[in-house]
Amino acid sequence: MSVELLDGGIILGFIEDDEAFNGSVQDRFAYLDTNHDGLLSYSEMLKELQFLRMIETHFGIDVKPDPEELAHVYDSLFVQFDRDSNGVVDLEEFKAETKRMRLLWRMILDSCL
Repeated sequence: MSVELLDGGIILGFIEDDEAFNGSVQDRFAYLDTNHDGLLSYSEMLKELQFLRMIETHFGIDVKPDPEELAHVYDSLFVQFDRDSNGVVDLEEFKAETKRMRLLWRMILDSCL
């Protein structure tokens, strides 16, 4: 098993590599778009958020969040992606929000070093 550390430079390099970043985002979008209509519905994105269980774990330990609070977090995340508020997320919205989130992670990682 190997362990790799990500720092802000690695994340920024990936984001600035248009071909790699766009390919990665397009692949993930296609995977999430289960009905293949070119748009992500709330339910398509919700399945992914629930599968990742990022909110239900804390440093790898399961926690039991309040269901209403969890629903609010999922709703808020979807709204961030759905920039034109039309109830679905297209590829450009998905790409823009993914880039924004990765840049935020870069800032967080840089501030920890």
